[in-house]
Amino acid sequence: MKYAYVIGSNAFIVPSKAIFVGEGENERMFLKINSIHHDTNEPVQSFLDIDLDIKDTDGSPVTIVSNKPVTGAPYQIVKKIDSVKVLRSDGSTIIHVHQLDDKAAMGLEHNITAELDVNAPVAVIRLNGDFLVDSLRVNAENEKLYINENGYASSASSGKNKLLFTSNGVVM
Repeated sequence: MKYAYVIGSNAFIVPSKAIFVGEGENERMFLKINSIHHDTNEPVQSFLDIDLDIKDTDGSPVTIVSNKPVTGAPYQIVKKIDSVKVLRSDGSTIIHVHQLDDKAAMGLEHNITAELDVNAPVAVIRLNGDFLVDSLRVNAENEKLYINENGYASSASSGKNKLLFTSNGVVM
């Protein structure tokens, strides 16, 4: 099963439920998709469920296991069936993990929808926010993705390995 991660205006399609950070023996998972939302008429609704291990831009840990906070840092978690948003105490977004429905996914840029058609991921997950992962600062908005000083715009890539953020950029 493949997952598409839309970060900024970029799509990374990989056969992994997680995004990793680091290099060599220091690689670790910082986002894991435990389960996705399935739009059904069943009485028990499925929902997006994640594990997360990042820091806010002030360096405070943000650790979530199965959509529940682990650390006592001052942040709020807003959960919906298809999204998990982590907010600072002032209401600004640290990270927003949102599973796009088919209509929203197919409304993305043509180069992204072409890759989605070819690779048929089980879910399209959009990430937005401004946060730290180890020594990397990740700033992802609708039109841009920066990992430290490396900028990415309007690309769509698929890979056979995991999605990995390193000091040299994105590796798949």
